[in-house]
Amino acid sequence: MVKETNVERELRVRKKWEADKTFERSIANREGRETYVFYEGPPTANGLPHAGHALGRTIKDFVARYKTMSGYQVLRKAGWDTHGLPVELEVEKQLNIRGKDEIEEYGVENFIQKCKESVFAYESEWKQFTEALGYWVDMEDPYVTLKNEYIESVWNILSTIHEKGYLYKGHRVVPYCPHCETSLSSHEVAQGYKDVSDLSVTAKFRLKGRTNEYLLGWTTTPWTLPGNAAVAVNPTMNYVRVKHDSEVFVLAESLAPTVMKEEYEVLETLKGKDLLGLSYEAPFDYVTVTNGHKVIGADFVTDTSGTGIVHIAPAHGEDDYKAIQDNQFDYINVVDTKGRYTEEIRPLAGRFVKDCDVDIIKMLSKEDLLFEKQRYEHSYPHCWRCDSPLLYYAMEGWFIQTTAVKERMQANNQEVSWFPSHMKDGRFGNFLDNMVDWNIGRNRYWGTPLNVWVCQECGEEKAPHSAKELRELAVEKVPEDLELHKPYVDNVHLTCSCGGRMDRTSEVIDVWFDSGSMPFAQYHYPFENKDLFQKQFPADVVIEGVDQTRGWFYSLLAVSTLFTGQSPYKRVLSLGHILDENGQKMSKSKGNALNPTELIEEFGADSLRWALLADSSPWNNKRFSKKTVSHAKSKVIDTLLNVYSFYSMYAEIDQFNPASDLGGDPTTLDKWVVSRLNTVTREVVQSLEDYDITKGARTIATFVDELSNWYVRRSRQRFWSNGMTEDKRAAFSTLFEVLKKLSQLMAPYTPFVSEDIYTSLMNESVHISDYPQPDEKLVDEQLEKDMDAVLEIIELTRSLRNTVGIKTKQPLARLVIVPAEASNLSGLHNYVSIIKDEMNIKDVTFKEVARELIQFEMKLNFSVAGPKLGKSLGEVKNKVEALGNLGKGEIP
Repeated sequence: MVKETNVERELRVRKKWEADKTFERSIANREGRETYVFYEGPPTANGLPHAGHALGRTIKDFVARYKTMSGYQVLRKAGWDTHGLPVELEVEKQLNIRGKDEIEEYGVENFIQKCKESVFAYESEWKQFTEALGYWVDMEDPYVTLKNEYIESVWNILSTIHEKGYLYKGHRVVPYCPHCETSLSSHEVAQGYKDVSDLSVTAKFRLKGRTNEYLLGWTTTPWTLPGNAAVAVNPTMNYVRVKHDSEVFVLAESLAPTVMKEEYEVLETLKGKDLLGLSYEAPFDYVTVTNGHKVIGADFVTDTSGTGIVHIAPAHGEDDYKAIQDNQFDYINVVDTKGRYTEEIRPLAGRFVKDCDVDIIKMLSKEDLLFEKQRYEHSYPHCWRCDSPLLYYAMEGWFIQTTAVKERMQANNQEVSWFPSHMKDGRFGNFLDNMVDWNIGRNRYWGTPLNVWVCQECGEEKAPHSAKELRELAVEKVPEDLELHKPYVDNVHLTCSCGGRMDRTSEVIDVWFDSGSMPFAQYHYPFENKDLFQKQFPADVVIEGVDQTRGWFYSLLAVSTLFTGQSPYKRVLSLGHILDENGQKMSKSKGNALNPTELIEEFGADSLRWALLADSSPWNNKRFSKKTVSHAKSKVIDTLLNVYSFYSMYAEIDQFNPASDLGGDPTTLDKWVVSRLNTVTREVVQSLEDYDITKGARTIATFVDELSNWYVRRSRQRFWSNGMTEDKRAAFSTLFEVLKKLSQLMAPYTPFVSEDIYTSLMNESVHISDYPQPDEKLVDEQLEKDMDAVLEIIELTRSLRNTVGIKTKQPLARLVIVPAEASNLSGLHNYVSIIKDEMNIKDVTFKEVARELIQFEMKLNFSVAGPKLGKSLGEVKNKVEALGNLGKGEIP
């Protein structure tokens, strides 16, 4: 008979689950019980799942299964994230087009249709992966962000925010992707920093009316110098005029020794306020200004780096933009929406600005305006979607005033339990402390349209709450089944109270607002399912990778606080990254990425799940490899299966029936394993209630090893005896109970093998059963302590045998044991037969002395050793003497 593989077993179990509707029964079985609320963070199905998804989905499934077995009803609604630039970029690749101009030429409606078709390109692979992993989630009725019902709920939230006065249009400097031609929010930017090498420049700004005298201004973005509008100093800082050769330079006093380097003469010391209003010649004269190119004061200028004088480019810095507004200087912008210089910058027109730093430096040098250039390493933001370097760009856009509810968000965060705990006030708390208003609009196509209509005559705004309200306000007749996407909603116009026509603002919303709205939109709230929503809000837990700290975790909290004032979750499990075995980030380009589907096909899902949960804490980055999964399979899954196979084989031979044959007189070993089972159950339940999943797994792993390599091994002959003796009945009964409860303990970790074992024992799904609780009456702490001592003695004895090369099959005459505590002597006497049998020793004695030692007294006994020894007398003598000379070994 061919042995069934783990993968074959898991497929068989999955088919039984499907046939028996076990997942559905596990939820229906808890109807009327307390609800444990779980939210699924929506993946995008236009890419394949990776190892990080395997970790996230395993832990989500673990928590949901454990809480279900603990008596809660846990609804698990799947979700698909279907909007956003990642989808658009994928479609651009498919169509071999690039940028908004080519999308417009292709046709927005056609492009939208292609986006819609592409979002589920890998849906079947995701479903197969999810099912193979054993992740129970309702994929038959998922929430989908592109559906009208979902969009309508998002509109309702945005309309409410608009009514509260938190949604506004403004002109601000925002992070901007020139490739995607749209702005980003601050939490999106936080996900895309990369270490790069760039050039910094100290430029000479020639003071008007002064011969050979310059302000030294420093910038890390030379490409912004053609857009210079002013330079800033700190009014309270000390500055100096210094002479070097025939030129005079002005810079911060504290930085002069570092910047000047060579010998220089200090001509004058003055305050920053003394420099205010001085005029200078712009380093480039391509743009004419009527008010600007003067020294202004700014508190953000420091002497920690550079020269203490900062070049101001209002189109590319928030502080710069505000400083120009405060001083009523001319606004200058010489960069277009594709990140290229405009025609005004004649030598560089049409070129991407980040590629022009070297050219700018050469142009400065040619005009004798370059004081110094330096290359430096720093962290620079890149687009998290297309990987292009970002620019900071002043533009008009729609914002949500999250800063207005900042204190409420911080207070809500304090009510949340974070795992790991330091995230609350660390990574997440710091982000909340420094939050800015949410840049919500995107000048793109595939997303939830921003539901704001603006009058072209008076500027009045209306934000319909629903599709129904839109139809009621519309000028045109709007069909009830109107698709709520571009370009269809763009063709709907409203009538303003002034009588003018209102057009929809062209933007779609940040895709993170979509996913942050899921607690409400997944149930089409408030248009239906109000009772279900109330039952499912807030979540008891949300679980995602640490990168979602400034992604989904933030958007959930922001949307809910703005909409309801409440936190949308009580508990956050923030997972570390999966790294390769060398600690490097996994990536297809590096060739070190592990395919979770291939790991399941080779080792089985139970092995993958156990490796992910037991190897190291999920809160930390974890090194992972095929060896980790292989080890989990051999040490835990296969070991458990071997124990069960042993039991089932002899139960069949002896026709043991748990329904009628339970009983017998339990031995000390039986009592010990039952006590250990209940101790382990207590420790595991405590660990899982504290969400310490890894500690629980390691506790179970230790017990599986003890069960196999101690209890079963020591009990084998009891199962081999003829007939159903009372001793054999006790052995069967004990192993039956242990396997039953152990499969329940392991069910959230390894749902397939646990199901197979429990179903064969109980003829019912383990996932319908209750999670085991310890029976303290069956815990015998002294028995466990005694057995621990026995196991230590055996291990130390085995170690000493190995040290001198005397194998266990070679009998020895005598072992003398000195317990660490004399009080242990009486208990240990009960285990002499086990020690003698395990270590092949004829006599075991105890000595009550005050020294914590084990000592062997060895003499060659030919009646014991006999001719089978197969060694010369000299060799035997040497080994005995060597062992005797070891003398002593400390008991730990």
